[in-house]
Amino acid sequence: MLVAALKLVAILAGLAAVVAIVAVLVIIAIALVRMGIVSLVQWRDLFSFDRWTEVLVTIGRNKLRTALTMISVAWGILVLVSLLGLGVGLDHGMKKNFARDATNAVWVMANKTSVPHGGYDVGRIIKFENADYEAAKKVKGIDHLSAEHFIGGGRWGSSLAVSRGAKANTFEINAVYADTYYLEAQEMVRGRFLTTADIREKRKSAVLGKVVADFLFGPENPIGEWIVMGGVPFQVVGIFHDQGGDEQERKIYIPVSTAQLAYNGGEKLGVIEFTVGNAGEAEAKVIIDQITGQLAEKYNFDPHDSQAVRVHNNIEQFGRFQKLFWMISTFVVVIGLGTLAAGVVGVSNIMMIAVKERTKEIGVRKALGATPSSIIFMIIQEAIFLTAIAGLLGLASGLAILEAINRWVDSDFIVNASIDIKTGVGAAAFLVVAGALAGYFPARAAARVNPIHALRDV
Repeated sequence: MLVAALKLVAILAGLAAVVAIVAVLVIIAIALVRMGIVSLVQWRDLFSFDRWTEVLVTIGRNKLRTALTMISVAWGILVLVSLLGLGVGLDHGMKKNFARDATNAVWVMANKTSVPHGGYDVGRIIKFENADYEAAKKVKGIDHLSAEHFIGGGRWGSSLAVSRGAKANTFEINAVYADTYYLEAQEMVRGRFLTTADIREKRKSAVLGKVVADFLFGPENPIGEWIVMGGVPFQVVGIFHDQGGDEQERKIYIPVSTAQLAYNGGEKLGVIEFTVGNAGEAEAKVIIDQITGQLAEKYNFDPHDSQAVRVHNNIEQFGRFQKLFWMISTFVVVIGLGTLAAGVVGVSNIMMIAVKERTKEIGVRKALGATPSSIIFMIIQEAIFLTAIAGLLGLASGLAILEAINRWVDSDFIVNASIDIKTGVGAAAFLVVAGALAGYFPARAAARVNPIHALRDV
């Protein structure tokens, strides 16, 4: 009974909240329509020098109150712009971190077992073979498929001494298939990447990262030149640029078949890697399970043993970051709009006080023939002017803060924090509407002032 009662209360509270929100939206819509009608009637006041002089004089009567009100509005838009810009910076940082690899890529890495299976104890080392790459070709849903051989029998990559003449250094060597190009999100600067012909014919072809090429060749064109890696000569066929930065450009790609032959690697592979096209997380998991199932059956390990083969799933990781970023963005918008709303409410309160203080003046205006629409437009005009000036100051301050962050804060998580033109225009339009609403309700009260009652107190 208690649970049912709590559910009923929750449902009623939700319905009440929805009704309240709808009612507020209806009131705002009606207010905007009425303000539009008033603006059409009183549009000439926008170009009246006397009216603008009166607005400035009225605002200047209470300098402290006006300043405090403008600060609250400016602070609201400053917070909103700063948080939105930081949200964009976080988005750029996330994309930069994923730029080094395709966001729809999966890596299945050979490791060692952690669960006894089929009469074997834990700690058995698993090593893939070329046949596993061929078997993976039969799995439906794979877009681009590649694999990597670790030179020297290592399990986590390969490094060799690379030289050209008197210049020598140690760089990361990646012995891969041709489709690796689609997994690493790289851009060819010169020449080409590895091809299926390089793999099939076991050519001594090498694709250098820009950092490697600059070190070995300087300003010279390296295409067609030869370098020596681990005592074996290779011909440079291409130079690539990687969005991941210089560290990702300290790499050399060579054909997997050539590396297996030249460095006594047999047919061993360390990683099977592939992309899944536009497949979602659930579809990608089905493909991964099929690949790991094939490997588990061949090498006799538990298919649920996450250590036997380690899976790095970029689809899943990118999805998690997107959800996290959505939550952060929602939080940022709610906090920013809440802060700005507080400033707008402050403007409305100030305008209410101003209307109260000007009751006699408004009574005199109405006695002399001022229409309710002219009174309403006068108050709205003051409110819009006040919020617009404060909002522009807040907007400029927010942009200055974002520029300072971009210039002085060096972080991989926040990159190019900024807002686009649409956001700036949207913020300005929001300020105009908010200022109009802040002035409308006090203005409506001012229009209802009875001139006889007001003049009695003169």
